[in-house]
Amino acid sequence: MTSITIPANREQHPNLRPLSILRDLPTVADLIELCFSSTMDSEGKRYVQELRRAGGENSFIQLANRAAGATSLPLTGYIWEENGHIIGNASLVPFRHNNQRIYLIANVAVHPSHRHKGIGRALTERAMQHAREKKVSNIWLHVRDDNPEAVELYTKLGFTKRAQRTSWQAATDLHAPGPETDIALTNRHPHFWQTQLNWLARLYPDSLAWHRDWNFNSLRPGLWNWLYLLFVDMNTRQWAAVRKGSLQATLSWIPNGRGESLYAAAGEKSDPEALTALLIHARREIYHHYPNIAFDFPVSQFDEAIAAAGFKPTRTLIWMQATS
Repeated sequence: MTSITIPANREQHPNLRPLSILRDLPTVADLIELCFSSTMDSEGKRYVQELRRAGGENSFIQLANRAAGATSLPLTGYIWEENGHIIGNASLVPFRHNNQRIYLIANVAVHPSHRHKGIGRALTERAMQHAREKKVSNIWLHVRDDNPEAVELYTKLGFTKRAQRTSWQAATDLHAPGPETDIALTNRHPHFWQTQLNWLARLYPDSLAWHRDWNFNSLRPGLWNWLYLLFVDMNTRQWAAVRKGSLQATLSWIPNGRGESLYAAAGEKSDPEALTALLIHARREIYHHYPNIAFDFPVSQFDEAIAAAGFKPTRTLIWMQATS
């Protein structure tokens, strides 16, 4: 099978061209769905639907305004086209964080009938070149941990693993049985805040905050923050797991309309059973608000404790940053 070769002088391959958001989005959505449907979570399905909707509107201004606000849809990217058919795609999604411009290379997809020809590599290289032409050196991508071929490819292209995180989901259940334990569950007390913040900073690092916008100010105790949350009608809930006066773990819920804003925090020496108890408690407490709850957490020694609380992993992503 013939491999694709990109000229050393960076001339563009004749089958590779920039994405046209005015005409390509519905076809790109079909390609993404074809390539990833078996592993696509609810967020991925919403993304594909948004691509189709944006393409159907056929309006650059509407798309640009929505993408600028949500930083989810690609304003640029590259496709691979043969005989009038789009068979490859790489999206470029812009972000800003701490006055820094960032590009996420996403949806690197190649039609199953055209894989192992170097198309994915060519698209990724062109996307990296585009970012650097725009003077953006902070380039990221993520890849599922069960795709070792892609991990190897991105490593060869100069990407380094920065994090590995799992998305977990569970049904809420008013009668979910809790573990028999001497760990007490309480509302989060203000004097736990500094320990909680230290744990959150380790588990939800600022290096990835550009993607999820992990802003923990709404969790901070104090009158002014309470008044602000009251003003914006945000019903934040926080719980703590304590054993003999020692904080073991905390769990916060920041409702965002989808039930997906749980933030768990624990120390490296915390008892995993504390996190299990908190997550079961959340499944009960949020029952009247959402049918499902989900959260993101780094791969760690707490994986079994999360599963013991009735949560199932939906995907594990390896986050990689270009370093060369």
